[in-house]
Amino acid sequence: MTTTETALEGILPILKPAGWTSHDVVAKVRRITREKRIGHTGTLDPQVTGVLPLCIGRATRLVEYIQELPKEYEAALTIGFATDTEDASGTVTSRADSVSLTRQQVEQVLQTFVGEIEQVPPMFSAVKVDGKRLYELAREGKEIERKSRKVTIYEIEMLSAEMDRPYPEIRFRVRCSKGTYIRTLCVDIGKDLGYPAVMSHLVRTSTGNIGIGQCVTLEQVEEHQKEGTLHTLLLAADRAIAFLPKLELNETQTKQALQGQKIRLPVFEAEANTTVRAYSPQNEFIGIFEWEAADRKLKPVKVFS
Repeated sequence: MTTTETALEGILPILKPAGWTSHDVVAKVRRITREKRIGHTGTLDPQVTGVLPLCIGRATRLVEYIQELPKEYEAALTIGFATDTEDASGTVTSRADSVSLTRQQVEQVLQTFVGEIEQVPPMFSAVKVDGKRLYELAREGKEIERKSRKVTIYEIEMLSAEMDRPYPEIRFRVRCSKGTYIRTLCVDIGKDLGYPAVMSHLVRTSTGNIGIGQCVTLEQVEEHQKEGTLHTLLLAADRAIAFLPKLELNETQTKQALQGQKIRLPVFEAEANTTVRAYSPQNEFIGIFEWEAADRKLKPVKVFS
């Protein structure tokens, strides 16, 4: 195994291009790197661009934690017509004769979506019902009843509003929880404004603390692989889980942790079941542990030797 291959462990922040599925991106990077252990951290629709962090090597063990992080998007909402896909690529299902709205009305409605909201997944989505994905049923011309689900909108901010167009276009930034459908959010905003609406553009600008400015293109990945410098594009695996509390262990505790043992901590204070990042005295990431308050012990969850 070469030095480059052994160094391929961490998070590769990809700038996903339009027209690619998340799985397409993973397959491409697998071909470039010849690394089988690659996982993405949150599906993006083919036409959506932006931040798609890939976990490589042992970092794939952190996918479940990164998937849970808030996401941020910049979206465009076009008011005045609706489609069967809830975005501009679909077949138009209804149109308004005219649209009469003010910027202030739109801003007021946008803010009503902050907090926990209910969403019905769109038919053109990857949600499975009875073992079949909704978009497969939609392509067969079928529509079935979907259960609503709770998601959280942490922030929403209008970026621009072109109100003098026949179909006004609103651009906004939104920070939301995992599982939020921005297409459906656009449709629901339109409903509250009294008009049909679609999502006409979408870019994911961040996943957790990984922003679009840190991302690299597939072309850059290919170029760095040829030069043997691909490892320089990788973020440290623990960087993406910086939201977890950090705990430094002493040498004895580090040895116990690396052996997968529970560690007794007489002076540690935290709520029961708190998940923490553990580090050696040399600040090397050891893994993820859970605090068992009753026994005053750290239980290993994911150990990185």
